[in-house]
Amino acid sequence: MTAIANFLLISQTLLLQLEAGRIQAFQVAQEFSKKSLELGFEIVPKLLWAIGILLITRFAIGIVGRVTRRALSRTQATLRKFLVQAAEIAILVVGVIATLSQLGIQTTSVVAVVGAAGLAIGLAWQNTLSHFAAGVMLISLRPFEVGDAIEGGEVKGVVDSIGIFSTTLVTDDHVKIIVPNNKLFDGTLKNTTAMGTRRVDLKIDIGDRPIRPTVAELLEIAESHPLVLDNPAPTCLVAEITPDSTILSLRPWCASVAYEQVRSQIQQLVKEAMDAQKNQP
Repeated sequence: MTAIANFLLISQTLLLQLEAGRIQAFQVAQEFSKKSLELGFEIVPKLLWAIGILLITRFAIGIVGRVTRRALSRTQATLRKFLVQAAEIAILVVGVIATLSQLGIQTTSVVAVVGAAGLAIGLAWQNTLSHFAAGVMLISLRPFEVGDAIEGGEVKGVVDSIGIFSTTLVTDDHVKIIVPNNKLFDGTLKNTTAMGTRRVDLKIDIGDRPIRPTVAELLEIAESHPLVLDNPAPTCLVAEITPDSTILSLRPWCASVAYEQVRSQIQQLVKEAMDAQKNQP
């Protein structure tokens, strides 16, 4: 009987402990549900506002892009594209900061981290950023346009496109060259087509020929060329006299784009005329 009584006592004790545990678990679950509900009422509105801010930012980026593009419609294409992108990025940054602030994230810490990252990236990409800055200056100052023939950065060619980081040139033998903007902006840049016209300077060795009739003949050759301009008129001056020969400087003018053609053809005509005189009996 004693054993049975002890078993009943132990069973009753276990039942009481189980009931107490069940009640405690129910209280914990009830408290968890209460806290979760309170947290939900606190977070969900912030989350909805954050999503709303992102949607508004997305909408604002489209509006700002269209307005900026329309306002700068008469601006050079490369500069317009750069300014539109800059305006869109500025709106995006403002929207992201506002979203983080709405979620309760300290934006000052984010700005500090972004600033430190920007400094690290700036040091790592120093050359790239210098090309970017040079591109902005080239687009703003516009020392050359697409289609201009330029010499700079140890290259020579016709400008095919002007980018933010580099400029594309096409050489006379139809080779495309990509030149970093910093090379063009920091060095000496020569634009051979900006003025529209160009003077062709030719040195002609006439030997012991008489000067006056030879000058008249050279001017006639230059003036007869269809690409040589009448205004300014060609000139022919004595450049140098030596004991053995006389050097004349023949200077016809032409359109900048026709410079190489005029230079080559005038030299050929002069050589043919002199050879014909030499062969006369």
